[in-house]
Amino acid sequence: MQNVLVIDSYRDTKLIQAFASEVRIRIVELLQNQELNVTEIARRLEIPQSTAATAILLLEQAGLVESRTANGVKGGQKICASRYKQILITFNPPPAQMANNAIEVEMPVGLFTSYHVSAPCGLCSREGIIGYLDVPATFFSPDRIKAALVWFEKGYVEYKFPNNTLYFNTKKTLQRIELIMEISSEVPGTDKKWLSDISVWINEVEIGVWTSPGDFGDQRGKFTPPFWKLEGSQYGLLTTWTVTSQGTSVADTPVSSVALPDLHLKDHHSIKVRIGVNDSANHIGGINIFGKGFGNYDQDIILRLFYKEDI
Repeated sequence: MQNVLVIDSYRDTKLIQAFASEVRIRIVELLQNQELNVTEIARRLEIPQSTAATAILLLEQAGLVESRTANGVKGGQKICASRYKQILITFNPPPAQMANNAIEVEMPVGLFTSYHVSAPCGLCSREGIIGYLDVPATFFSPDRIKAALVWFEKGYVEYKFPNNTLYFNTKKTLQRIELIMEISSEVPGTDKKWLSDISVWINEVEIGVWTSPGDFGDQRGKFTPPFWKLEGSQYGLLTTWTVTSQGTSVADTPVSSVALPDLHLKDHHSIKVRIGVNDSANHIGGINIFGKGFGNYDQDIILRLFYKEDI
């Protein structure tokens, strides 16, 4: 379930340019469920073989198509395949600067790039249910981008944030990372005393576990839409996960010794954030992740990078 590419409109203009051709778009479509050589691509699309070869080269350079050499009837041939099943473009302004020493990116709760969840599970927009309830395959519906509420019992959803640390100049040093999100436990109906051990991973490193005290339904969330049933999860708790050079904390309470150097940020072009409930957790009580238009806080998942200017 990794075959999803999320293109940021601000940073990935070269990738977007790769689609500035109907031929290249048709080639990516053609290769979605099959591998073809250049001759067959040209024949299927009724274009010159030289045109197909040039388009394939540009798609390879953009990282959208991969090729391998295989034996053919008249010697070697290039076999081409699409690298991604889904390609999403998010139209984002430049990352927000905060107080001149921080960069903030807000990620829609439905824009996860990978998942592995178990029922009960589901997705909901501000207008209604997305897909089918308790069917994990629904989590890769293209409509998931509209989600304002995501829930499941065990497993995870994973998001890819742009790694803005790569654009820090040599006079800036990262001081801390903050991850801010509204979350709660998940139980059929609601139960304010339903414990759940919720984990967060950054770049595949588990930074800590926070135990949610319950699944809250005593009153309608401030932003929860009227159509959502009152007996369903209404809101969560706003949690702030902070990683510094000393370790990781949630709401200023230390949860692990994982520190900034353990995340190897300079080695990755994105910051992968995984949120979920481990199969081995002491309290497997599910998770609700609230986004804009649901819960008590009108926000999605926020990642903040704080830095200092070196003298």
